[in-house]
Amino acid sequence: MDRKLRMGMIGGGKDGFIGAIHRIAANMDGQIEFVCGALSVNNEIAIASGKQLFLPEDRIYISWEEMLQKESELPEGERMDFVSIVTPNFMHFGPAMMALDKGFHVVIEKPIAVSLDEALQLKKKLDETGLSLCLTHTYTGYPLVKHARQLVKDGTLGKIRKVTVEYRQGWLSKLSEREGNAGAAWRTDPKKAGKSSVMGDIGTHAFNLAEYISGLHVSKVCAHLTTVVEGRQLDDDGTVLLQFDNGASGVLIASQVMAGEENNLIIKVYGEAGCLEWHQMEPNTLLLKWQDKPTEILRAGQPYLSAIAKQNSRTPGGHPEGYLEAFGNIYRNFAATVMAKNAGNEVDTAVIEFPSVTEGIRGMAFIDSVVKSNEGSEKWVDYSVD
Repeated sequence: MDRKLRMGMIGGGKDGFIGAIHRIAANMDGQIEFVCGALSVNNEIAIASGKQLFLPEDRIYISWEEMLQKESELPEGERMDFVSIVTPNFMHFGPAMMALDKGFHVVIEKPIAVSLDEALQLKKKLDETGLSLCLTHTYTGYPLVKHARQLVKDGTLGKIRKVTVEYRQGWLSKLSEREGNAGAAWRTDPKKAGKSSVMGDIGTHAFNLAEYISGLHVSKVCAHLTTVVEGRQLDDDGTVLLQFDNGASGVLIASQVMAGEENNLIIKVYGEAGCLEWHQMEPNTLLLKWQDKPTEILRAGQPYLSAIAKQNSRTPGGHPEGYLEAFGNIYRNFAATVMAKNAGNEVDTAVIEFPSVTEGIRGMAFIDSVVKSNEGSEKWVDYSVD
């Protein structure tokens, strides 16, 4: 292509934070321009947000249905190429399906939907249209996460035996949803968040990261969910025992009521020969711990990293890369894929990749399996996407 990709956005107005993150990430490499939006269900906020972002008045929409319809009627040289959906969970499926029906590629916040059935319907629609969908599991965009995955692929740790992943937050330690916190309100509302709050919001991130780095698939779960804060409608804390398809075991902890924690995501993957350890709040360091030699400290931006880590690095060593850059990597890889597809070319998926509908389906199946295990009497529940 000889031009930038044109992006529209559903949600992400000035009353939230995640829309700005998406726009910064999309703009980071100069491959994407933001051309239109239906930025809020509140008409006044939608219009004010669009004006604040200097969108043309005729490209500021007050509903996502209007936006997708009118954009599809524009000449090919003017209409958007893809839409970013940054709404609460219950508003993912409808806009995504209509966007695909209208011929637009899709970027979507996780979890992909509120049910496994919706995720499977999106997969079917993608197969029919040949379009691309990117699911923003941000943490897979970090260079050292990609390097960790490559180390496991290369057999550096030997056969994987155990995976532990913890995602600890404290921001829902009080009944914030009744104190004017809009983000807390929809995340703890079963009509808007789905079957599980904590597993849908952060548990799916932990699950995705465990499968991404280890290269394994979860085959069984044994789960305990609880609602710690009195008066809350959905769970805010959970622990899941995992069994993987190679026989390895694991533990996943996800909690939003660990007072004092910020966004503390930690993963450790243990093999026959050693362990790797990565902390999201210190993302430029990867530890390699060995049974028979000293611990290695790997750093982002160094020449000894793998090709995929280098491809997804932006600065020399000692210049920290973080959340925004990881998000930017996902958008850059998505844009490269869409541009190649539009030109009839292929990309090197060994170094250019992003989470897709496949990860979305696995995430929804994980939530289903965890809830089934928590509510049932069986010790272990089979993980299944059927």
